[in-house]
Amino acid sequence: MNARAALFDLYGDHLRHRGGRASVAALVRLLAPLDIAAPAVRTAISRMVRQGWLDPVRLPQGPGYAATPKCERRLDETAARIYRMGRTTWSGRWHVLVIEPIRERARRERLRADLTFLGYAPLAETTWIGPWSSPELDELRVPAHRFEAAFEGDPRTLLARAWDLDGIAEAYRDWLAGAVELVGSLPDDAPDDRVFAVRSRLLHGWRNFLFRDPGLPAELLPSGWPGDEARAFFEREATRLLPAAAAFVDRNLKM
Repeated sequence: MNARAALFDLYGDHLRHRGGRASVAALVRLLAPLDIAAPAVRTAISRMVRQGWLDPVRLPQGPGYAATPKCERRLDETAARIYRMGRTTWSGRWHVLVIEPIRERARRERLRADLTFLGYAPLAETTWIGPWSSPELDELRVPAHRFEAAFEGDPRTLLARAWDLDGIAEAYRDWLAGAVELVGSLPDDAPDDRVFAVRSRLLHGWRNFLFRDPGLPAELLPSGWPGDEARAFFEREATRLLPAAAAFVDRNLKM
C-alpha cells in the first residue's frame, strides 16, 4: 500500500467523520502501523495538495491538512460504493457517455482511469456505459454527451461485453482467500494499532474493486457470484474490527 492510497483510505474511513482534518504529526503516527515512513507521508501530502485533494490548515496540535470539497465529494462517493449506502434497485437503463475525441494521450489516459473508477466501461473508444450515473461527472467536467438508454436485447450480453466477468469473479475469489488469511493472523488480544493496520489493509484491498466492479446489477450476474460471499466477509469483518481501529485513530488525533 503506498502512502497516497493509505491517506485516501484514512481520510475516507476515519477522518471524514472527524472534521476531515488532522495534523501532519498525527497523519505520520496513523500510517506508521502500515510501515509507511514519515518522508513518504509528507511527499504524498504534497502531491495531494497539488492535485486539489488537501488544503493546509493550522490546528491546535500544529500544522495539518484538511480535505477539500473536491476530496469530500470523492470520499463520499467512494464510501457509498464501498458500503453500498443509498443504492437503489437497478432501473434496467444504462447511463451512456459519448465522449468528444481527446488528442492528448496523457489527458485521455487520465480520463479513462477516472471513468473506470466511477464505474463506467468502454463499448468503443468514445462510448462508455455504466449501470448507475455518477454525481462526480460534473466535477470531472467530462466532455461528453450523456444519455439514459435501454438495451434492445439481453442486457447480460452487454454486461459481458463491457466487463470481464470471469476476471472480476477470479479477483473476488483471490481477495477473499487473502482476506481470510489476513484477518486470521490477528490474535484475539491484538493491540488497537495492529487491528487498525489489518482493517486498513482489508479496506484497501476491497477498495481496489471500485476500479473493476461498479456494483453490477445483481439480476444480471451469474448465480453463485463470488462477489456476494466476498462482500459479506468484508462487511462483517470491517464492522467487527472498527471499534479498536477507531480507538487508535481517536487517541492519535488528540496527541
